[in-house]
Amino acid sequence: MLLTTNDVKKIAYLARLGIEDHDLEAFTHDLSNMLNLMTQMNSINTDEVEPMAHPLPQSQRLRADNVTETNQREHFQHLAPHVEDGVYLVPKVIE
Repeated sequence: MLLTTNDVKKIAYLARLGIEDHDLEAFTHDLSNMLNLMTQMNSINTDEVEPMAHPLPQSQRLRADNVTETNQREHFQHLAPHVEDGVYLVPKVIE
């Protein structure tokens, strides 16, 4: 095993995890297995592997960028309390 129970106690303390003494062996075993897996994965040569966003060959389905609504800018600005040169005026909040 890569980790000892004292290592797991230190990790648990730093992470503010409350691990019971009777669970220490199981945590030590599981964390050591995870570290062993990371070590194995580190040893694999990935120079020729292309990065991918998804494990399956999928593409993003995008809709066409078409205007579907009518321009209601004048209507909404007519309803606003204060408008000047086509922009909404709001109260100053920072002095």
